[in-house]
Amino acid sequence: MIPSSGIDTVMRKTSLLLICIALTANLFGQELSFEAYNPAPTLVVPGQPVYRARYPFVDIHNHQFRMPTQDLGELIVAMDTLNMAVMVNLSGGSGEHLKGATDNVKAHYPNRFVVFANVDFSGVGSEGWGRQAAAQLEADVHNGAMGLKIYKSLGLRDKDSEGNRIAVDDPRLDPVWAKCAALRIPVLIHSADPRSFWDPMDSLNERWLELKLRPNRKRGDTDPAPWQQIIDEQHRLFRRHPQTTFINAHMGWYPNDLDKLGRLLDEMPNMYVEIGAIIAELGRQPRRAHAFFVRYQDRILFGKDSWQPAEYATYFRVLESADEYFPYHKKYHAFWAMYGMDLPDGVLRKVYYLNALKLLPGIDRSLFPE
Repeated sequence: MIPSSGIDTVMRKTSLLLICIALTANLFGQELSFEAYNPAPTLVVPGQPVYRARYPFVDIHNHQFRMPTQDLGELIVAMDTLNMAVMVNLSGGSGEHLKGATDNVKAHYPNRFVVFANVDFSGVGSEGWGRQAAAQLEADVHNGAMGLKIYKSLGLRDKDSEGNRIAVDDPRLDPVWAKCAALRIPVLIHSADPRSFWDPMDSLNERWLELKLRPNRKRGDTDPAPWQQIIDEQHRLFRRHPQTTFINAHMGWYPNDLDKLGRLLDEMPNMYVEIGAIIAELGRQPRRAHAFFVRYQDRILFGKDSWQPAEYATYFRVLESADEYFPYHKKYHAFWAMYGMDLPDGVLRKVYYLNALKLLPGIDRSLFPE
C-alpha cells in the first residue's frame, strides 16, 4: 500500500509528465489549433502583388470620423501611393460636424474628398420627425454633402421613440428617401451583416473563426430579427422608392450568390452595389465573378470600407490580375486563397471611377483619364 503522501507525489509527477508530453507534441506539430494553423504554401505560381491601382479610382466606402479637425495631408500621401483620386467619407455626420468636415476639405483639398451625411433615427415616432430629418438633410447637402450614408444600425439597433426596432422599410422614414430623390443624391446603405453570423456557430460555419475571435458579431433570429427579414425590408424599401438611387453596401451580402444578386439587380434598376469588405468572396470564384462584373459593369462601384492602406493590394490584385492562389490579408475573413478576375480595362475603368462619376457628378472629372 502506497501512503497517501506518496500517491500525491506520483500524481504530481504524472501530471508534470503529461504536460511535458503535450508541450512536446505541440512543439513538433502533433497538436495544433485551427487558429494557429497557417501554413506557408509550397505551390510555385507566377504573379506579383499589385500595390497601385491601374487607374485613378474613387473609394466610395471609407470612414474618417475626425475629418473636421483632421490633417488631410497625411491621407493624401497614402492616397497618392494607391492611386486613389477621391475618397468618399461616409461618416460626415450632420449639422455642425458635417459643416466642419466639408469646410476642412474646401480649405485644403477641395477635389480629393467627398462627404456623405448621416441621419439620426433616435427621434423616429415623434411629431414631425420625418419633415425635420428631410429638412436637415437638405441643409447638409447645401453645406457640401454629396450623398447619404445609412449605417447597419438601422434594422439592427435603432429604436423609435417607444423603444421598438425600426425596420429598414419603416414608412415613417419615407420623407428622407423622397428628399434624396428630389436632391438627386445617392443613398449608400448597409443592412444586416453576412448571413453566417446568424447561422449556428458549428463546424459547418465558414465564419467560425471570425465569430470565435469577435463573439459580439454572432446573432440569431431574435437578435434582433432573422437575417432574411432584414434583407427583405431593405429590398422592399428599394422597390417602394424607384426614383431614389441606392448603393447597396457589401454587394448586399450576396457576393457569395451572384446569381441571386444578378436577379435583384435586374428587378431593381435603382440599385447599385459596391465591393467593400467582400473581395474575399470574389477572389475565390474568379471566372464566375469575371462574368458577373462584365454583365453588370455599369452597376458596380469600388469600395474598401476600413482605412487600412496595405489591404488595398488584395483588391487591386483580385480585380486586375490573372494570378492564382495568393493570400488574403485577414485569415479570420477568409482562410482560402485568392485568384485574380483579370477584368478588361473597360470594366475596370467603370468600377474604379466612371460609375462613381455618374452617381456623384460633383466630383472633379479632370482627375481621371478621358
